[in-house]
Amino acid sequence: MSRNETAPAGMTIEESFEKLDEILAKMELDETGLEESFRLYEEGLKLVKHAGESIDKVEKQIRILSEEE
Repeated sequence: MSRNETAPAGMTIEESFEKLDEILAKMELDETGLEESFRLYEEGLKLVKHAGESIDKVEKQIRILSEEE
C-alpha cells in the first residue's frame, strides 16, 4: 500500500482524525490541484465514515456495559 492510500479498517479513531487534519491542510494549499482535491475529498469521506462507525461501536459497548450495572 502506498503512503497516499488510507486503510481505515486498521486505524484508530484518533489516527483517523489526525489523517483528516492532514487532508484538510493539503486541501487548503493553493498548489493543490482539482484532481488531487477530489482524491483527498474521497479519502476524507472514507475516514469520516470509518470514524463514525468506530464511534458508534464504542457507544454500543458503553450502553451494554451501563446496562449490566
